[in-house]
Amino acid sequence: MFAIVEIAGLQYKVEQDQKLFVNRLKGDKGGKVSFDKILLTVNGAITVGAPAVNGITVEAEILDHVKADKVIVFKKKRRKGYEVKNGHRQSLTQIKITGITGFDGAKKAEKPAKKTTKKADAETTESAE
Repeated sequence: MFAIVEIAGLQYKVEQDQKLFVNRLKGDKGGKVSFDKILLTVNGAITVGAPAVNGITVEAEILDHVKADKVIVFKKKRRKGYEVKNGHRQSLTQIKITGITGFDGAKKAEKPAKKTTKKADAETTESAE
C-alpha cells in the first residue's frame, strides 16, 4: 500500500514507516503533521484523484530539522576579471510516515458528466432502430 502525496509543493511516493526529507515544515521536533492532498493511492485497487482523493490522510512525525549539503555556485566571465562564488544550504525536515488512514470511506472525486453532441445522439437512435 502506498500513496502519492503533495508535501510543500512537491510530490512524494510514501509508504508506512518510511523516512524521507522534505522542504522545511512548520512544527517542532517530535510533533505530528498530516497531509490531506493525496493524488493517488494503491491499496489493492488504484484510486486516482481529480485533482485529489477525498477522505484519505497521511500522518507523519517530525524527526528532525536539518540542512542539506552545501551547493557551490561559481560564476566567471573569462578575460574580464569577473568571479562570483556563492554557497547555498537547503533547509530540510526529516519525517517518518506513521500511517495512511481513511481507506474505508475513500471515494474518487467525481468527474463531470460527459457531454454528448447532437451527432452522437442521432447515431445512437439510428443504431437502435
